[in-house]
Amino acid sequence: MHGPSCFELTLLGGTLLFRTRLRRLGLAGVALVTAAAALPSAAVADSGDRHDRHPSGGGLSAVVRYTEHGIPHIVAKDYANLGFGTGWAQAADQVCVLADGFVTVRGERSRHFGPDAAPDGSLSSATKNLSSDLYFAGVRDARTVEKLLATPAPAGPGRQVKELMRGWAAGYNAWLKQNRITDPACRGADWVRHVSTLDVARRGFAVSVLGGQGRGIEGITAARPPGAAPVAAPDAAATAKAARDLFSPDSAAMGSNAVAFSGATTANRRGLLLGNPHYPWQGGRRFWQSQQTIPGELNVSGASLLGTAVVNIGFNDKVAWSHTVATGVTLNLHQLALDPADPTTYLVDGSPERMRKRMVTVQVKGAEPVTRTQWWTRYGPVVTSLGPSLPLPWSATTAYALNDPNAANLRASDTALAFGKARSTDDMVRALRRTQGLPWINTIAADAQGHSLFTQSQVLPRITDDLAQRCSTPLGKVTYPASGVAVLDGSRTDCAIGSDKDAVQPGIFGPSTMPTLRDAPYAENSNDSAWLANADRPLTGYERVFGNLATPRSLRTRGAIQDVAAMADRRGLTVADLQRQQFANRVPAADLAVADAARACPAVLPGDAAACAALTAWDRRADTGSRGALLFDRFWRAYATLPLAEQWKVPFSAADPVNTPNTLNTASPGFAKALTGAVAELRAAGIPLDAPLGAHQFVMRDGKRIPVHGGTEALGVWNKVEPVWNAAGGGYTEVSTGSSHIQAVGWDGGRCPVARTLLTYSQSSNPASPHYSDQTVLFSGERWVSSRFCEKDILRSPQLRIVKVRER
Repeated sequence: MHGPSCFELTLLGGTLLFRTRLRRLGLAGVALVTAAAALPSAAVADSGDRHDRHPSGGGLSAVVRYTEHGIPHIVAKDYANLGFGTGWAQAADQVCVLADGFVTVRGERSRHFGPDAAPDGSLSSATKNLSSDLYFAGVRDARTVEKLLATPAPAGPGRQVKELMRGWAAGYNAWLKQNRITDPACRGADWVRHVSTLDVARRGFAVSVLGGQGRGIEGITAARPPGAAPVAAPDAAATAKAARDLFSPDSAAMGSNAVAFSGATTANRRGLLLGNPHYPWQGGRRFWQSQQTIPGELNVSGASLLGTAVVNIGFNDKVAWSHTVATGVTLNLHQLALDPADPTTYLVDGSPERMRKRMVTVQVKGAEPVTRTQWWTRYGPVVTSLGPSLPLPWSATTAYALNDPNAANLRASDTALAFGKARSTDDMVRALRRTQGLPWINTIAADAQGHSLFTQSQVLPRITDDLAQRCSTPLGKVTYPASGVAVLDGSRTDCAIGSDKDAVQPGIFGPSTMPTLRDAPYAENSNDSAWLANADRPLTGYERVFGNLATPRSLRTRGAIQDVAAMADRRGLTVADLQRQQFANRVPAADLAVADAARACPAVLPGDAAACAALTAWDRRADTGSRGALLFDRFWRAYATLPLAEQWKVPFSAADPVNTPNTLNTASPGFAKALTGAVAELRAAGIPLDAPLGAHQFVMRDGKRIPVHGGTEALGVWNKVEPVWNAAGGGYTEVSTGSSHIQAVGWDGGRCPVARTLLTYSQSSNPASPHYSDQTVLFSGERWVSSRFCEKDILRSPQLRIVKVRER
């Protein structure tokens, strides 16, 4: 055992000492003592208030070193101080978006913005501020998050994560106290307030329940006991279809791709990871880049969801990981048999049990406060819908209660922190087994030793196929096979959800049941189920609640598997190959359909040579210069809404799931309608049929058009973007969701990972920031940022700016 040593950073005339052990020293400390001397004079002038140039006399502090594109590298002596630096730096870039989210989780949107306005959708499915407030005020009044914070680990969050949250809140508050807000979105707003550790934890809770209670907020807050009029039972077939549509990956605007390659496929026998999450370009679910360092303890780089004190997806010198939204259904319903004399009493094994009332009051701007009652059961809240298309009516005899095990899960940050410390994919598996914190995502990872990993390790209600068979109500017998949504008989205790011995909380699956693929040549996911993480090694044997088996895959999954399987077969892969895959912009739908469509075009559009020529000449890519791409896009969006059996002549085969269905059915009436409609639409908008895609798919930033490549879900493009159509504005004039924090990571045997990253929408939402659109311009040009992970690279940055931040 070596004795203690010091990590010393000389900073603008001050000295910061970090106690660590020489054996574990993860930073090139000797290089840092020259950091101040290396600072250009402009950087010194920009470093803020002159008092920031001196070490803190007390309180929390951190060193934030900014490199190109405003990416902060945060160094601190412990977790509270690291959280402080992270909260500070996030506030500097995203204060208005963060403040808006804290208004949400406090249940105060109606008070500041009115009850009928809509939230941005980042923290729940609520369509109006009032329903959002009623839910989150109910969480507040029930002290749900306080109880979770008080739960000892491993069921509750660990000490280090609590320290990070405490520090994050202090850092955010310190930034507010010491800086002037320039973002017009909240400059001078009274709703921008200091926050507490509890606020930070509430935000984490909101993210955790997005797939469960977060889906049912309208139905939870609108639930009322029935009146005298009879209430019809839900139609089983319609409900099953609505559930299937609601939980289908094809209907999700967000999603992700990720692939890990094992050393068997790479040039140097080390692993490779390409992560391509498709997340919102605006609002509270944006990613934000940073590097977090506690010398000798933690050194990780990547992206955090706003308001999060940890790196959620990223890499260190030994491992890299990304996430994709999983197909596991994170909720289930219990159908309640009600007391005929009292619809707020339900029967369990024949004994009556009264629902618990939660009276929730919300302050409303310009009006009297609104008070509503929520109804809770042993299973969870009574819910009367899961979205507008899936009603669950509360009648005199029946009600439905929603079970969401992630409402007892505040461990996601523990999992992320453990990933940041991992030295191998084995460590990541151990972290998942220990923390069990991921609510609704898969994990794809690679390491420097050449290992690959896919695992659907998420917190799911313990719905086995056997339990569903024994205990599904008539409604559940239809919804569970179709969608994975179980509707269990709530009147029987023998239908209660059981527990696995290796689970950290009751009512969830333990880690031994999770679909997992280790050390395959490639492990890929594009939001379909775990079945084809590797098409040569399909995963089977999991319960229906995890996802489906032997069913048609999305075109994005099919195209991705074709691409990455070919890469794996080619071998000799490097990070450069990952970069080429990210921006290949191949359109799988076109490879399947455009030749047939072009041949059938003259019969559908007689005399319209221009339209048919545009399809024929198109390069079948979604590059900004691709001519004809927009015409095919508008045609395919309409055509892809048809049933699969109508779209294709050759049906799906489970024996060939990557290549079927295929062969365009040009005889379908829907084909002619979709093609003629697309041509008419573009001409009405004044858009040439062979216009370059980037001329009519763009975003406006700083008054300038930035062309955007990539394509929508239906096209199957790896580089997915979901643009917003505005015919009057010239085409697609904004992006709602799509490629966000992209990372291509490998290792070369040295101390530094070989990493290229890109945050497509840039670091800041503030139009006054120099980092409002700089990486968006890079994305448009298919250019990458070379990650500065090691000290020597950070200190060589020509834009290095070092700031000491502290409490005052």
